[in-house]
Amino acid sequence: MTADTAAGRAAQLTGIWKSYGPVPVLKGVSLALQKGEVHALLGGNGAGKSTLMKIMSGLVPANAGSIEINGEKLTHASPALAQQLGLYLVPQEAHILGNQSVLENICLGLRPSPRALRKRVEQLIAELSVTLDLDAQAATLEIAERQIVEILRGLIREARVLILDEPTSALTPFEVHALFQRVRKLQAQGVGIFFISHKLREIREICGTISVLRDGAVVLSGPLDGYSDAEIIDAMSRVATGATPVVAAKSGRDDGAVRLSVRKLSGEGFRDISLDVRAGEVLGLAGVVGAGRTEFSETLFGLRRQSGGSVTLDGVELSNRSPRRCIDAGLVYLPEDRQQNGLFLDAPLYWNTSSYLIHRLPFLLRPGRERGLFNGFRQSMGIKCTGPGQAAKALSGGNQQKVLMSKCLSAKPKVLVLDEPTRGVDVAARNDIYALIRQLAADGVAVILISSDFDEIELLADRVTVMAFGQLGGELTDKISVDAIARLAFGAGEQAHA
Repeated sequence: MTADTAAGRAAQLTGIWKSYGPVPVLKGVSLALQKGEVHALLGGNGAGKSTLMKIMSGLVPANAGSIEINGEKLTHASPALAQQLGLYLVPQEAHILGNQSVLENICLGLRPSPRALRKRVEQLIAELSVTLDLDAQAATLEIAERQIVEILRGLIREARVLILDEPTSALTPFEVHALFQRVRKLQAQGVGIFFISHKLREIREICGTISVLRDGAVVLSGPLDGYSDAEIIDAMSRVATGATPVVAAKSGRDDGAVRLSVRKLSGEGFRDISLDVRAGEVLGLAGVVGAGRTEFSETLFGLRRQSGGSVTLDGVELSNRSPRRCIDAGLVYLPEDRQQNGLFLDAPLYWNTSSYLIHRLPFLLRPGRERGLFNGFRQSMGIKCTGPGQAAKALSGGNQQKVLMSKCLSAKPKVLVLDEPTRGVDVAARNDIYALIRQLAADGVAVILISSDFDEIELLADRVTVMAFGQLGGELTDKISVDAIARLAFGAGEQAHA
């Protein structure tokens, strides 16, 4: 390595090993990040990506190997030292202090005057073209807003090495575009960026270099334009896969019986929502962040109180709804935030899978049946774990999402509401979930698919309805495309806001 090469590097990882007990998670990983480079890091869930980045950011010690940041060695595992050397990790799961304000969360630990910090944060918010109430309590933030807070934490610290772990997983296309504009500005300023994502289209748009991890080792690395999508996906998987998701064709069904009928439903954050979902249909529910989609779905499931309207399932009105009553009636909800609202992270996997059935006491008196239920989903969904007694928190994000899906399916839904079902899930697992959604529709389940990924909605939805500022803004029944969804979502948003 020449002196010029070393001078151009923002970070260097050499021979990184990490084991948990006898199981090696990283096996001698070496990576270089150049100044002004956006370097994509891909791999299936459990490949070691997040562990590698945690080691690099000082959160976890390595068993062997060395790390240099801006030419200086990270001598011991310490987030403070890593930040001092100019590195900041924007994690996939946002870490928020709920009792503090949004501004206090962004500026945690910084010393300049509050007035100067506020001015700088307001400038960054304007550059990202997002909206945040800096004085609001952070506990009130939606998941996409929490992710923006994490990104702002990194930007205000003027990091020279930035790690973005699934930064777009809860953002709308408009917000992704604004984020990428900011990334390009940082790139022009010489900032080196590791970009972890499962979305190949976004990687093609923003990254110049790619490295793929599989089973804790680098199996592909080099200029991104030197590899096809098929080669990248094949490198991520033990078994070669195609470059596009393998999904059953859309049902195109519009003749099924109406399963769920919502009439003028109103509640916190939305009003006068009316829609029908038929048996065997996938209804895409699109909209920008703040449109009211999650508030609507939580009210539908009885987690929030409605202020008006009615909900009918198979011709029977569901009044005074609670999650238990909805589950018993066949209306099941997969929440957007799996860690906060979906899983019991310290509980065993088999308990998580059966937790929607907790009120059915005879079932819980038979733990063997619970383990058998989980093992069935483990096999059919390819959940990677040591066994049904393993704690949910020990699994990768994608495998946690599969456990959450198994929890919903254990209740045998007639109507399944999926709020961001593939958030933080790798390509192979995403394909599995897509195929599962189509199979559920083929079996007569009515599915409401809420997603910020308009490609996902285009691929899966038989019909699309759009929310904007708490109201319905339009519907697509044919010629469903990303462009059509985006035009309707943002156009409806502008009209509703006018």
